[in-house]
Amino acid sequence: MHNYTDTISAIATPPGVGGIGIVRISGPSALLIAKKICSKPIEPNKFSFHCFNNTENEIIDQGVALFFQQPHSFTGDDVIELHAHGSPVVLQLLLQECLKLGARLAEPGEFTKRAYLNNKIDLSQAEAVIDLINATTAKAAKSAIQSLSGKFSNKINGLLNKLIELRTFVEASLDFPEEEIDFIKDGQIKEKIQFLLTSVQDIIKTAQFGKLLREGVQLVLIGQPNVGKSSLLNQLLGEEKAIVTELPGTTRDPVSSQLSMSGIPVNVIDTAGLRETNDIVENIGITKTWASIQNAGIIIFLVDAREGITIYEKNILKQLPKDINIIWAFNKIDLVADESNLTIDKNLTPIMISAKFNKGIDLLQDQILKQLGVRPDNEEQIFIARERHIFALNEVNKYLNNAINNLKTPDLCAEDLNLAQKSLSQVTGAFSSEDLLGEIFSQFCIGK
Repeated sequence: MHNYTDTISAIATPPGVGGIGIVRISGPSALLIAKKICSKPIEPNKFSFHCFNNTENEIIDQGVALFFQQPHSFTGDDVIELHAHGSPVVLQLLLQECLKLGARLAEPGEFTKRAYLNNKIDLSQAEAVIDLINATTAKAAKSAIQSLSGKFSNKINGLLNKLIELRTFVEASLDFPEEEIDFIKDGQIKEKIQFLLTSVQDIIKTAQFGKLLREGVQLVLIGQPNVGKSSLLNQLLGEEKAIVTELPGTTRDPVSSQLSMSGIPVNVIDTAGLRETNDIVENIGITKTWASIQNAGIIIFLVDAREGITIYEKNILKQLPKDINIIWAFNKIDLVADESNLTIDKNLTPIMISAKFNKGIDLLQDQILKQLGVRPDNEEQIFIARERHIFALNEVNKYLNNAINNLKTPDLCAEDLNLAQKSLSQVTGAFSSEDLLGEIFSQFCIGK
């Protein structure tokens, strides 16, 4: 365990050659270390040009130094940034000088962790930093910055304040049992808990979509060999990613590619056709198909429109996970003379497409977005969220429901509200364990 009052240093820019590279120093000795490296005095909140020297007074490089004086810095401590040329060798030399002069190498995410420990940001904002760095779509980046700016935290803290007020009122009924006052009824406790429940449920919906923006979804194409899965993949991507031939069994290994659908990262996987075969290599591909299915968020089950759903599709359907989202797509509609003669199960509403001629693909994309739960809400209200946020909010939802059921027993109701507050506090880190902090910040790169 490191002491979080140490002075730390790390390279803050990505590995490799670049025009500029940054070495960051944070902690009580940051300014003292920088003064020994820089050729001129350093003033707070101003940039200045320097020769960067080693302890033998040899020039390592020339560049710019920035001094962010505590508490007006990202970490809340004194922070120095040395902007040098982006040579990995130069940056390593600068870093080694910082370490020689008393800094230690920062742990992964330690700069951001110090910002959290110094109350510059809360835990959900700290997580938003890494989510912003890792964002793969513009909407995901925009949602991450909403969380980083504190809008998500403000919503949670607003609910926390209302919950604390509610707890105070309920516990008053326990502290003054001799008073002839019906605290629960007169205080409209049920109505206030119901208001909190509605608010929490709205945030859960938003958080679930935010989690989708962060993690994306796996979309798997399945069906008989030569039903058109590779052609559909190419149409969704807008490029010739997969090989298309008239021969069945062309796709052996799953072919995976990323695309953005309404700002949601989607990993589309074209799989080997599911069938009985003596081909050893194709069988390996079929095994991988089943592995892809197990991790799928949505499956597009492709069917030859001329044949409809046959015993083949029915047998495969029996083997699919029970709770998986399936979109049925009838392909090769261009080869059907009269669509009214198609054999369609009355319980299904398939999308009619021609992957070869790009017919119906827009309808299929609309159905995918519908399955994903894309909402036309104001994007300003969408926040990047994680599984732990949703878990904590679901716990709050559970305890608030329990509190309503226990209104006639004020001591149980008070305990339910207490547990709800603890769960809600976990979202922003007002109540969190050291293990949780270690898990979160270990995902960061060393310079952040």
